[in-house]
Amino acid sequence: MAFNLGKRLEGTAYGVLNEVLAGFHSKDGYARANRYEVMLNAPTGEKGTGKADLQNIFSKVMQAAKGDGTVRKTGLRCESISFPGRNLDTTPDTNIYGPTREIVSGFSFAEITGTFVCSSDMREKLFFETWQRLAFDPQSWALGYYDDYVGSIDIHQLDENDNKRYGVQLIEAFPKTIAEQSLGYGSNDTLHKISVTFSYRYWKNLTDEADLPKSLQSRITEVLVDSVERNIRAQIPKVLSRL
Repeated sequence: MAFNLGKRLEGTAYGVLNEVLAGFHSKDGYARANRYEVMLNAPTGEKGTGKADLQNIFSKVMQAAKGDGTVRKTGLRCESISFPGRNLDTTPDTNIYGPTREIVSGFSFAEITGTFVCSSDMREKLFFETWQRLAFDPQSWALGYYDDYVGSIDIHQLDENDNKRYGVQLIEAFPKTIAEQSLGYGSNDTLHKISVTFSYRYWKNLTDEADLPKSLQSRITEVLVDSVERNIRAQIPKVLSRL
């Protein structure tokens, strides 16, 4: 029986296409922008010096503390936020003739802004103001230690069953800007919201293994698998030439 490679490839292509279409028609085939979760991991003042007494302020503000009075993770009513982007910084390569090409010279991350619905006691606004006071004391004008005021922020994409399907963590984050809030007698049915811009050092993917630390055994296994895969690929032209 003759081996018809064309029909085999065609059948495989149809199978993959049907599988993709089935995924789109299923309930969780699309990621929905309104299915997300945000966790603010505020600093506690334990890493640096001189700010440890402020950790109790978070307990009073958010009422979400552990037994020792330290707020570890606070989920706020975040109405909107964005997954952060990442930009590859490039410089033109002038050492070649003809059209120039861009060479990656580094990478950078842009700030993100979140909007939070405020409670009647404005605890959300007070929370971010307290976080900023870890970096800047409005009474003494003293600046805080970096490790005292940076925390992290987790942003997750959820599916229809509230399962975390994708997530990122902003590393060394802090509320850089708390936007103004407008007041007016005509805003009878308007909820008060606060917009906060966060600065951070970088972000990592919480669901992509490429961005997570790997054990020595995992790295050794990966090297062995890559070596075997290269050997198999090297033999493919020889096999096809015999068909």
